[in-house]
Amino acid sequence: MSRAKIQFAEAARGGASFQPRAPRFFDHPLFAWAGLRGPIAQHTAAEHAALERHARERKSLVEIGVAEGASAVALRSAMDSRGTLHLVDPFHLSRVRALNFLRRAARRAVLDGTPKKIIWIECFSQDAIRSWHSPIDFLLIDGDHDERAIERDWNDWHPHVMADGVVLLHDARLFAGGWTSPNYGPVRFVDRTFRNNPTSQWKIIEEVDSLVVLMRRENVPDDFDRH
Repeated sequence: MSRAKIQFAEAARGGASFQPRAPRFFDHPLFAWAGLRGPIAQHTAAEHAALERHARERKSLVEIGVAEGASAVALRSAMDSRGTLHLVDPFHLSRVRALNFLRRAARRAVLDGTPKKIIWIECFSQDAIRSWHSPIDFLLIDGDHDERAIERDWNDWHPHVMADGVVLLHDARLFAGGWTSPNYGPVRFVDRTFRNNPTSQWKIIEEVDSLVVLMRRENVPDDFDRH
């Protein structure tokens, strides 16, 4: 799956307020699975580039919340060829559970011609963590957006992140023409836990549209380029 085929989310331009795109017939994941369209992303093209940049040469990656697999495509394309990408999603929202076209669409996009190791963990993140014992050098949290769920994912998963690893949270900041709001769970969590907390052991090292990137404060290089 090439980046050119992905349908990215885009912010409103020229000072206009963001308006969600009206649902269209071809938005159903059946059409992505059938190859009649590319995956619909939940993120912008700029966020996609940031995902690729921070995933570059990483060897143990975890994404919580896969949807149609557009963000996983970014991680798969940039990760170390010897690495492993773990994709955590229960795929429980399919209207036709026996067919589950969302799951099928994601697998088509992510596995499209790749020789890289992909492990699918088809359960909720709070269940997946119970049997997790491996170090992580890249963690993307983009699952349940309730503030308590975001905090649970953070508390459950970030202890496994290696010293020089990064944690990315999506839909976690306000940006011009964007879809987030001050009451968004990820926004509230990031503001409370990192942005307005000078004692946090984690530092925001980059922000791109709604995406926030964190690294342990003591491991951020003095000359780190925030792009």
